[in-house]
Parts: sequence; C-alpha cells; structure tokens
Amino acid sequence: MATPLSADKLLKVLRDEGLHVVEHRSWRTHNRNHKGPWGPMHGVMIHHTVTSGTQSSVELCYNGHSSLPGPLCHGVIAKDGSVHLVGNGRANHAGLGDDDVLRAVINETALPADNEANTDGNRYFYGFECVNLGNGTDPWPAAQLEAIEKASAAICRAHGWGYRSVIGHKEWQPGKIDPRGFTMDSMRSRIRARLGGGPDGPPKPPAPKPPAKFEPFPGAAFFQAGRKSPIITAMGKRLVAEGCGKYEVGPSPDWSEADRKSYAAWQRKLGFTGSDADGIPGKSSWDRLRVPNV
Repeated sequence: MATPLSADKLLKVLRDEGLHVVEHRSWRTHNRNHKGPWGPMHGVMIHHTVTSGTQSSVELCYNGHSSLPGPLCHGVIAKDGSVHLVGNGRANHAGLGDDDVLRAVINETALPADNEANTDGNRYFYGFECVNLGNGTDPWPAAQLEAIEKASAAICRAHGWGYRSVIGHKEWQPGKIDPRGFTMDSMRSRIRARLGGGPDGPPKPPAPKPPAKFEPFPGAAFFQAGRKSPIITAMGKRLVAEGCGKYEVGPSPDWSEADRKSYAAWQRKLGFTGSDADGIPGKSSWDRLRVPNV
C-alpha cells in the first residue's frame, strides 16, 4: 500500500530524475478530494490531451470543462519535455476501469484485456496528460517521450514499483485509445531500463512459488452481478460447510443473490452486524472462510 506523494515530494522526485518541472498556479492544493478518496496509490497512467499548444493544454488540464472539472491530471507533459504540475490529490483523469487490470498492476503481472468499468481509477493512479492530438499522425518528439519515461520512472522509484506499474488509459478503460502514436509496451521497456531492469524484453520470471493453499481476497468489486468464476463455486461450498448456505440448488460459478445471502449469514456468524454483514465479502471475513485455492 503506497501513501500518495506530498506536493514537495512529487516535485523533488521529478526534478531528481532530471526533468524540467513548471509549477502551475495553485497546483499544490488543486484537487477533487472532496469527491472521493485519494489513495492508496498503485500506479501511473498515461494519456494524450487531444489538444495542441502547451499553454492552452495546461490551462485546460488545470481548469477542466463544464462536464468534467479540473484538475484533469497531475502533470502535463509538453512536446519540449517540460512537465507542468496542475494538481496534487484526486484528479479527473482515469475514470472507471477494470478491476482485473488493477489487480495486475498491483501484482505487477501481465495486463489482461480491459473489458469492464467497475473500479474508481481516480483514487489509485497518478495521471500524466501528454500534449498530442491523438490522431495517429501528430508526432511524439524524442524529448517528450523521454519525459514520459522519466516522470513514470521517478514515481515508480519513489514507491519502489517496477515498470509494470505504468499503464495507458486505453489499457484501463474500455473504449479509450490514449495514448495513441506509441505503444505502452515500448514505453514500459524504456522505463524498465531506466529503473535498472535492462532494455530488452520482459524480466526473467521469478522462481516459482508453491501454490497458495487458500484463495487470496480478490477485492469487494469482484463480487457483482455477471461475475463468473470457480472462486465463487469454491466460496459457496465453504459457506455450505460452515452451515451458512442459503442455496436452493447449490453453489455455482455465477455470483447470485443466494451467494450474497449465504455470505451475509457467514458474516453474522463471525459477529458482524449492520452494513458489515451485507453479504459482500471483505478481507477479514474472507481470510477466515479459508476458500481452497482453485
């Protein structure tokens, strides 16, 4: 779990990486923290602005617009490689994205395809908007690409993350195309080299670990209508074994109201009450259920 960098710390790590950083207006206190939580931090997200011109792009990202108030990111990376800080705290940049992608970022594993929009990315990601029209022909100068690499690596270094903690908006939210004009795999390769992991290809896989005995908590967002997973079947069988099953037919891989009622019975058995016994698994109750690894 990573605590968000303070304004002073963010400025320092970017400058220590060799970046030319511009502090724009009241960026240190400019945020959307009143709209939701900010942190824990899990990664860095890269966007393109669909605009041209440094000053106008920076103002847009600072102010936002009528349907999406600013800040729209934390820093704007101009074509000359300068980084303009426009916010510190929650920013309107990531939107809702895929919880499976978030888990991959946290675990620093290969990204799955983003096919859901169920998780608040504004809470968990630093965001950099890069000045580019996003039409596939607007060039990405070498100085700008180097600045994206450096800014991403600086934040990863500050938190002890690896290069897989950097993703593009298009890898997070279905339907998004940004950044367009370079691949995120090529950018992650550059970030990996900057962090000391070597310039080419994926890192060597770690030595295999023995399989987990029990399923780790997959996160509350995992349990929602439409989810189909053998983990849910295994959970249901454990609930039946604990005398908490509310099934008419039996556990299945599809999350259902019967699963929710059964889990609520388990929560009440553990002593939880009120909203803490709503049938949506939490880490404490999940760990005590000891769902076998599937």
